[in-house]
Amino acid sequence: MGGQTIAIHSEDEASEFEALSTEYINVNFLKVDVDEQKSIAATYEVSAMPTFTFFKNGEKLNQVVGADIAKVEQLLKTYTTDNSALSSEELKAAGNKAFSAGNHPVAIKYFSDAIAKDPKNHVLYSNRSASYTSIKDYSKALTDAEECIKINPGWAKGYSRKGAALHGLAKYQEAIDAYNKGLEIEPNNTATKKSLEEAKALIRDDSDAEDGTGLGNLFGGDILSKIAGNPKLSPFLAQPDYVQKIAEIQKNPNNINLYMQDPRIMNTMLSLMGMDGATAMGRDEMDAQIREDAKMEEVKEDIKPAPAKPREGAKRKSPEPMEVDEEIADEEKEKKNKRAASDKAKEAGNALYKKRAFTEALAKYNEAWELDDTNFAVLTNKSAVQFEMGDFDACIKTCDDAVEKGREQRADYKLIAKAFARMGSAYQKLSDLPSAIKYFEKSLSEHRTPDVLTKLREVEKLQKAADKEAYRDPALADEARELGNDLFKKHNYADAVKHYTEAIKRNDRDPRNYSNRAACYIKLMALPEADKDCEEALKLDPSFVKAYVRKASILLAKRDWMKAIDACNEAKEKDVEKKHGVEIDSVLMKAYAGLNEVQSGASREEVLENAMKNPEVQEIMADPVMKSILQQMQEDPAAARDHMKNPDVAAKIRTLINAGIIQT
Repeated sequence: MGGQTIAIHSEDEASEFEALSTEYINVNFLKVDVDEQKSIAATYEVSAMPTFTFFKNGEKLNQVVGADIAKVEQLLKTYTTDNSALSSEELKAAGNKAFSAGNHPVAIKYFSDAIAKDPKNHVLYSNRSASYTSIKDYSKALTDAEECIKINPGWAKGYSRKGAALHGLAKYQEAIDAYNKGLEIEPNNTATKKSLEEAKALIRDDSDAEDGTGLGNLFGGDILSKIAGNPKLSPFLAQPDYVQKIAEIQKNPNNINLYMQDPRIMNTMLSLMGMDGATAMGRDEMDAQIREDAKMEEVKEDIKPAPAKPREGAKRKSPEPMEVDEEIADEEKEKKNKRAASDKAKEAGNALYKKRAFTEALAKYNEAWELDDTNFAVLTNKSAVQFEMGDFDACIKTCDDAVEKGREQRADYKLIAKAFARMGSAYQKLSDLPSAIKYFEKSLSEHRTPDVLTKLREVEKLQKAADKEAYRDPALADEARELGNDLFKKHNYADAVKHYTEAIKRNDRDPRNYSNRAACYIKLMALPEADKDCEEALKLDPSFVKAYVRKASILLAKRDWMKAIDACNEAKEKDVEKKHGVEIDSVLMKAYAGLNEVQSGASREEVLENAMKNPEVQEIMADPVMKSILQQMQEDPAAARDHMKNPDVAAKIRTLINAGIIQT
């Protein structure tokens, strides 16, 4: 956790402390010897050893006094826990619990995390202000109180928080003004009345004290001239922070209590009282103190001084102990009651939905929404009923409202995804496939589930088929095929392929489009593509003779003579009208010529040697069953007819004939 530091002000618990440092690697651990660094002990009020102090981004979070390693580890877990999965209400509840247990720094952390999720919730600022007041960090308490008032200026408790913070800062008149403002809104608030009276009493005490010899009054008049005329004090005027403190004391004499620990202010005060002698800190001592402070500059880089305390006196009191607003505000109570009533109506609707009593369920969901229009789950349930009732437009509208409300409330992304998925299903029912795809994709971007992914794939297939059907136009397909034919005759096969492809897109039910493109692929020697087109043509029309002729031509190009011969014979069987006899015979003659060339164009040894280079031939010749069959065929040629009845054996024999192993 970036910026988080734990300091131990002792050497005693070193081993256990170091063990924690190896476990919590994202926390910076620092050991400080308070005997050597007394200024740090004073700044952070270390009065016992060991003392463990927690900081984050320079801010003091908590402190454990004594060798309570278990408590140290508990706080480490609290400060390093990721609360991102919790809702603002859950974080607020955790903060309230920590506050009630007196663990105010932890309460502040929970309230801060809740504010990050819901920055417009005035109660969260009020609760954090109360927590800051409890640890006497009045400046931050005031900031939160003012933010609470800014968000909800009509809430009396915000002014009470502001008054308490101003009270702690000793700004009693401003505190009185804040308390009075709260009482204007809520006149009968007993706690605010009591705080108002205490602030008034303190103002009276201050008036009595300042009639005499208040120390702050020493700094009245032309104090800077007096300091400049004092050789011991004049060097301080070159230090901006010193001049600023003098100005603050002049502005409010009570501020002297904030700076009494500054040796420069103490020496100034003693000099102004005429006590320059024994009781004043000498220049050398102050220089030594400044050097000591400079040594710790690196340590203080991560450490922010605790808030200065206001002037203490016998009659000075801190504000009364605060209480966080769990559900104190009437509006908060009302919200809780509304949600409870809404949930009850929603559960009744759920029960009716399960019974498929959709009309009654819808009425209950409407009632639940009227009771609490922030109950996001009601809308998703209502949309399910509308979907089942076939009111898809209403379902889409309800889901859209649910997403909007869910975004406002930072709802679980899974619930947002569910609403988007239902919108997708509703659009699918309305045959608006592009919108269905859009919302299924939105659902998956929120939360990826196999069910929605399957629905998306199905709709995409439907959309592809719809696009394909919309593009279909047999007349335009014929025009494209004719353009391809013209280019084929001109031997421009590549461009011809483009037109045949367009013809297929326009009409994929005409086998001629596939067959003609196969002819182009053969010329371009794209034999696998040509073979696929022939198969597509035969799927559309098993008696399409041209496709068989094209297949035979492909086999010729592959020099698979026997299969080419078989394809030609099959083409002849399909050519019942004898329209393609010349074309078939042409391919058949080429196949026989190729086969003859293999069997007689070289010596027997060369033919066998070349044939055995073919892996398919090698596999056949190594097969013991085929060896036996070939032996029988040599001894009894008539046995070949019986073996050729077996399709697998016949295919292997054709391969051997094609390779020249068997001569016909």
